[in-house]
Amino acid sequence: MNEVIERPGIVPQVEGRSSVAEVTKHVIAVQEVMKSVMKQNVHYGSIPGAGDKPTLLKPGAEVLCVTFRIADDFIVEDLSAPGVIRYRVKCIGKHQSTGITLGSGLGEASTDEEKYKWRKAVCTQEWEDTPKDMRRLKYGRKANGHYTVEQIRTEPADLANTVLKMACKRAKIAMVLNVTAASDMFSQDLEDLDAELVRHLAEDDRENHMQQVRQEWKEKATATETEEALRAVMKAGVKVFQETRDMDGYKEFAAVIQEHGAKLKKGATDA
Repeated sequence: MNEVIERPGIVPQVEGRSSVAEVTKHVIAVQEVMKSVMKQNVHYGSIPGAGDKPTLLKPGAEVLCVTFRIADDFIVEDLSAPGVIRYRVKCIGKHQSTGITLGSGLGEASTDEEKYKWRKAVCTQEWEDTPKDMRRLKYGRKANGHYTVEQIRTEPADLANTVLKMACKRAKIAMVLNVTAASDMFSQDLEDLDAELVRHLAEDDRENHMQQVRQEWKEKATATETEEALRAVMKAGVKVFQETRDMDGYKEFAAVIQEHGAKLKKGATDA
């Protein structure tokens, strides 16, 4: 026999306030949906360097709308100007059964945003044939240095639909977080961050982790009291630095090994 599943829904508060029991029940419902229905990297994800809370993605916002019977309604404000397409959208969440407004969220998108404003030139010839005020060299970071990319300005009109959809998505996710009070479990959707910024955040996280690994193995080396123990630490540490391809860390580690080895050897000779 099929069981009848009662969806939690959100009870519109015409007046007064929700009881503690109602609030608790609601929070538990959000947590259960996250654990039982949502999948990482599908409904929510994480952005390196963007905090500990997972970020709510559009499919996750849709799940919460279905779960709590939230209908969305969009009000679009066109703020475009010559040379730029810009939209501000207000997403209003309403109770599906009663039509009562539960809350809203704002979202905005523009072709002046970094990821929409520029594109990589198809070839060097295209970059050279583009007026100087419509092209640029984009600098990016890489291991032990930087790189450049030849970019030219995009045509704003070609991206009008894209930025409108992005503004709607941002507004809806903001509305869902406001209406479901899920901000303590999710942060605003960050999947639309500029790819270069995401990469920088990831690199910062990796650099911090590498520094911790370097310090850990240097401390392990200096803590050894015999040459045999030092050789064992050296063998294990070298393997770690090879796997992570951290040549700078390996050089620092090797210098510590050499210095501490000399001390241990001198101590053994003096004894």
